[in-house]
Amino acid sequence: MRAGALRAHLAALTLLVAACDGGAPRPAELDTRHESCRFCRMTVSERPFAAQVVAPGEEPVFFDDLGCLRDFLGSGGKLPTGATIFVADHRTGEWVSGATALYTEVPTLQTPMASHLVAHADVASRDADPTAAGGLPVAAAAIFGPSGAPGTP
Repeated sequence: MRAGALRAHLAALTLLVAACDGGAPRPAELDTRHESCRFCRMTVSERPFAAQVVAPGEEPVFFDDLGCLRDFLGSGGKLPTGATIFVADHRTGEWVSGATALYTEVPTLQTPMASHLVAHADVASRDADPTAAGGLPVAAAAIFGPSGAPGTP
């Protein structure tokens, strides 16, 4: 076997092993120019309000507004086996586990689909976000149902 072919086989094997590592699901990259919301079909153009569902062996599913994710689940939308939900921290834009995030309703805040809901990684991030000042805490169960957000924090 030639050295070039051997390197190509080793690279392919490395990618295969990495894809099958069995670790916890990780958030996918969001393409804000092309990704559509699973519920309303609008472009997911504003990451600070976005959410996503990832599951082993499945393409990630994005939502442009926490209200769209809530309404998707409330209307009987099914999650794949092993699904994990990630939400964007409104202040930082970083993906955080939906299971551990804090949720706030800010009536004066315009969100893509007018839910007025934002998420934060923790109290420190929420308190550092001037947009969330005066907002009302929202229990995760109000968004995800009584079982809360699926996925390991």
